[in-house]
Amino acid sequence: MSEPQGFEGTTQRLPVIEQTPGGEIDHGPPPPPEGEAGREHRFWSARRVPTAVVAALLLAVAGLFLYDIAAVRAHRPAMSWRRELARQLAERPLDDTWVLVGAGVAAALGLWLIVLAATPGLRAVLPMRRTQADVRAGLHREAAALVLRDRAMEVAGVQSVRVRMRRAHADVRAVSHFRELGDVRADLNATLDEAIRGLGLAHPPALTVHVRRPGRKG
Repeated sequence: MSEPQGFEGTTQRLPVIEQTPGGEIDHGPPPPPEGEAGREHRFWSARRVPTAVVAALLLAVAGLFLYDIAAVRAHRPAMSWRRELARQLAERPLDDTWVLVGAGVAAALGLWLIVLAATPGLRAVLPMRRTQADVRAGLHREAAALVLRDRAMEVAGVQSVRVRMRRAHADVRAVSHFRELGDVRADLNATLDEAIRGLGLAHPPALTVHVRRPGRKG
C-alpha cells in the first residue's frame, strides 16, 4: 500500500480573519500602500468623439486636395473651388473681415484641441483611494450624491434632501418638518461626515449643510 504523496510548494501566510462579539466575521479593509493616499488624480478621458470628428475632417480635406493634385498632375484642370480659394487668398488683404473671421475660427479650434489634449476630463468621476498598487477605482458623482442623500434621509426630522456633488465640494440642502433645526443640522453633519469617509475618495469633498422648514402651501 503506497503512501500518499505530499504537496510540495511554498508556504504563504493567510490573511487574518477577526470575529466580532456578535458572531459576524470581519475581514477588515486592506491597508493602502504607503505614500498613495492623497496622490490620486482624475481619470483621463479617451475623447473618442472629438478624435473621430477631427480625424474625419482631416481625412476629407486631405482626400480632396490629394485628388485635385493628382488630377493636375494628369494634365486635367484643377477644381473650381481650389482655383477660387487660391484667388481669394491672393487678392484679399489680411485685415479683411472674412480673413479675420476664418483666422479666429481656426485659432479657436486649435485652442479647443490643445485644451482637450492637456486636460484629463471625466470630471463626473471622483478618484478613490488606492488599496491595491495596480488597481484604480472611481466613483461617479451621481452615485456619491445618492449615497449621501440616502444617509441624510435616515436622520430624524428630515423630510427631503437635495445633494449637489462637485469635485471638491458637497452641498446638501435638507427640509426638516420637526425637531430643532440646529439639532437636525448637527446630526446631518455627523452622519454625512461619516458617509463621506465611507465613500473612500482620495480627495474627500468639503461638506456644506443647509436646513430649512418646508414652505407654506398655497
